[in-house]
Amino acid sequence: MSRPSGRARIGRRLATLACVAVAFAAPAAAQDTSPATAPDQWLLAFVDVETTGLIPGYHEMIDLGLVMTDVEGVPLDSLFLRIQPDHPERLSEGARDVNAFDAERWRELGALTPAAAVDSLVRFHRRVAGDRSVLLVAFNSWFDAAFLDHLFRSQNSSWRSLYYYFVLDIPSMAWAMGYRDLTGTELARRLGVPDEPHVAVEHTGITGAMLNVRLYQALRARGMTPVIE
Repeated sequence: MSRPSGRARIGRRLATLACVAVAFAAPAAAQDTSPATAPDQWLLAFVDVETTGLIPGYHEMIDLGLVMTDVEGVPLDSLFLRIQPDHPERLSEGARDVNAFDAERWRELGALTPAAAVDSLVRFHRRVAGDRSVLLVAFNSWFDAAFLDHLFRSQNSSWRSLYYYFVLDIPSMAWAMGYRDLTGTELARRLGVPDEPHVAVEHTGITGAMLNVRLYQALRARGMTPVIE
């Protein structure tokens, strides 16, 4: 089989780069508006994930909870997915203690394959968000974003096609207001909102995502409202 010409190889590389650019581009609406100028064109996706451990790319996501709200934090819809990891043998003891993951139990509960999970999340996003731009919000956001990124990468896709490239972090919001609590439990106690369950079999991504919404709402009630000039 003959090798492609230099021009053909360059063309293929440019085509590949173009595909990557499209995959990582922010949604179109976000390029023309901002939450400050057009809040009705934006939504927040409060996300929380449970995993088989702490290392993105080695450990895997085993469930995901997501609550979609408007920019004020008013819930619009929610999604909860259990995901069957490809490498359950990598489960760490610490993760098992937190989320009670068991591969057989997950199968009995109807856990999705990674491919089906990505498809479900994309369909949920398109149904709820439509053409509005969406910002991810999480507690310790690098962790959730990293596992979400690896889940999509495993299916040759990108979460950036759904969500704007800024990711909001609840502890950072609280820190700017003077709260130095670094766990959801401590911050929930400080703000006077119900915590999520800490019994492993009841502790899931959706309980964490709902806690994130409550924390955001409480922070807003305590003064996270800008002065409009």
